[in-house]
Amino acid sequence: MKLAWHRTDLHLTHTWTIARGSGTNVSHTLVVELTGADGTIGRGEAAPISRYKESLDTVEAFLKKVDPRGLSFNDIAGSMSYLQTITEHDMSAKCALNLALLDGAGKRGGQAIYDMLGLGFREGQHLTSFTIGIDKPEMIRKKVVEAEGFPVLKMKVGIPDDQINVKALREVAPTKPVRVDANEGWKTKEHALEMIEWLAADGHFQYVEQPMPAAAPVKDWVWLKERSPLPIFADESYHTAADVPLIAECFHGVNVKLVKTGGISGGFEALKAARQAGLKTMIGCMIETSILINAAAHLSELCDYMDVDGNILITDDPYLGISARGGMVSFLQATEKHGLRVCPRV
Repeated sequence: MKLAWHRTDLHLTHTWTIARGSGTNVSHTLVVELTGADGTIGRGEAAPISRYKESLDTVEAFLKKVDPRGLSFNDIAGSMSYLQTITEHDMSAKCALNLALLDGAGKRGGQAIYDMLGLGFREGQHLTSFTIGIDKPEMIRKKVVEAEGFPVLKMKVGIPDDQINVKALREVAPTKPVRVDANEGWKTKEHALEMIEWLAADGHFQYVEQPMPAAAPVKDWVWLKERSPLPIFADESYHTAADVPLIAECFHGVNVKLVKTGGISGGFEALKAARQAGLKTMIGCMIETSILINAAAHLSELCDYMDVDGNILITDDPYLGISARGGMVSFLQATEKHGLRVCPRV
C-alpha cells in the first residue's frame, strides 16, 4: 500500500461566517490517496475543524506517523484499530484514511459503500438543506434568492443580530421550511429558550442545532430540552456512539459529521446508536469536496434529515460525485459505480 496526500483550496461563492468564526472566502481540505499493489486507488478527505484543535498541519503530522503496511483494503476494522494506536484523537485525519480504505475496498469488491454496509440508497427520497451563512441583511436576501431552487434552508445564527437576519430571510422566503444552527452562540439557557420560542412562533422552523455551548451544564440542557417548543439537535456535543447515553438526556436529535466520527465506519455506528436511543438523526458536513459529501450520502438511509451542501457552496469542486439539484440527493450522475462513487472532475 502506498499513501500520498495533497492540500486543496476551495473557493466559496460567498463569504462564509458562523457564530464562532470570522468570514472567509477560501476553505482548506486535504485529500488522501491509498494505492494498492494492484493499482486500486482509494480516496479520502480531511476537513479539520479548528474548534477541536485540528488543522491541515495536525492532519499531515498524523499521516506522517502512519505506516501504510498497517492499512489494508481487505481489513477495514484492523486498519482503524492500527490508527487508534497512533493516537485517540485526530479524527479528521482518521476520517480521510477510513474513506480511502472503504473506497478502495468497494472498488475491489465491485460494490458501492452503501451496499457494503447493507443500507442501499433510494433515489428521490433524500433531501438536503441549503445553508445561509451569517451576513448582512441585504446579502442574506441575495443568498436566499439564489437558493430559490432548494425547498429547505438552513440558517446560521448565534449573534446579536439574529432576529434582524431571520426577518431578512423571511422577506424573501416567507414560509419556506428552515433549520437553524446556532453553533453554540446562545450562552445561557434563558436566552436560548427565548430565541427558540421566537423562532417557533413563525411556524416554519423545523429544529435548532446546538443552541448553547457544549460545555454548558447537563442540568441546563435538560432544562432547555423540557421547555423547547422546537427539537434541539446536538452537533458540537455529539461526536461518537459512546456519547449517546448523555445526549439522549439532553437533546431530541443529533448531527453526525464524518470528520467528528473518524469516517464512515464511525458515522455508521454513531447514527445507529442514536436511532436505537430514539433520537432523530441528521448527517452534516463542513465546506468540503465531493469526496466527503459523497461519503456522507452513503449513510442517507440512517438519516431523518440531511445537510450535505458543502460542495454546492464552492465554485471549484475538483471531484464529481452526487448531485443535489432541487435539493434532492442523487447518485445518478456519478460515473464511478463502486466505492465512494466519486472521481476526479475532468
